Amino acid sequence: MANRNALGSRKIEIPDQFTAIQDYYEEQGWTDGLPVVPATEDSVREMLGPFGEDPSLSLGIIQPRNANATLEKIAINAVMAGCRPEHFPVLVAAVKAIMQPDFNLAGCQATTGGAAPVVIVNGPIADQLGINGDAGCFGPGHRANATIGRALRLVIRNVAGLVPGEMDKATLALPGRYSFCFSENEARSPWEPRHVEMGLPETANMVTITAIRAVYPIMETTVSKGKSVLNTLVEATKGAGFANYYQIGTGAQMTLIVCPEHAEEMHADGLSKNDVRQFIFQNARMSIRDLTGMAHYGNRNWPSWINEDNPDTLVPMTLSPEDVEVFVAGGDGRHSAWLAGWGVTRVVTEEITNHL
Repeated sequence: MANRNALGSRKIEIPDQFTAIQDYYEEQGWTDGLPVVPATEDSVREMLGPFGEDPSLSLGIIQPRNANATLEKIAINAVMAGCRPEHFPVLVAAVKAIMQPDFNLAGCQATTGGAAPVVIVNGPIADQLGINGDAGCFGPGHRANATIGRALRLVIRNVAGLVPGEMDKATLALPGRYSFCFSENEARSPWEPRHVEMGLPETANMVTITAIRAVYPIMETTVSKGKSVLNTLVEATKGAGFANYYQIGTGAQMTLIVCPEHAEEMHADGLSKNDVRQFIFQNARMSIRDLTGMAHYGNRNWPSWINEDNPDTLVPMTLSPEDVEVFVAGGDGRHSAWLAGWGVTRVVTEEITNHL
């Protein structure tokens, strides 16, 4: 009888020297350009943790390589990225999320647009693992943020087969393709966290994945009334979101990251997250006149209720207010951000558990 606990990957012997190990991984095309942690049998088994009863179990077929995304393969890439074993359930949930058809992994990661997957974590696990959602949460300095985001990208590269210059056709890409992971700052948010909005209990844990084209910082340090702050966010978003206007028919979404100070000011003005969504939907619009004959106009995908015959028709950035995702993150300071979504993808979520 076959041993279900056995690892199926081939074993490779390399001289136990840092340079030799790193050179081998690079020659095989398995790295993102940074040094990796060698994946040994012991480290992979440790990474699998409670998932290790059958490492060959698959999350499914991952596109575009049509490969089996087994727990073992995911664990190998987690080790290479520098994850701790306690990070692994977050990574498993993130991989399950990007494999959802709505995310359109093969599209958003193979496109010339070079979209980056962003991992946003909700629930008590964020504090337990030290996933930063406070000061500098988009940047370096926190192992959980850095390694979980990096591990997801290594899975996309090594298991899904999206290697730059091959199946990955990004014209420029963006630094977020190395790693982009943070948590919602639930402790400083005046609103319900996203996992509770989605119907999970406060004690549950969840990942949200969005594929983005860029990060656009939005500074508002002059006005302090919530509706005035929100108006600044809308005005800043209009121009930056240019590509979104042409893709609302394909389900284009936008993700707004509101810093705690801006969120408190909006809340003090009586605004809920839903009010923020509604305001952005109604006001972040551009006219047909301004959108005609440029950017993605030739490939526009607009619903039938957009009157293209009237140059004054205002086109929204999304099909509905529900397509505007709102998170609170960051530390002190009056800097929010818009994560510009890639148009032919949907924001996806997955509950974090210790089992498949």
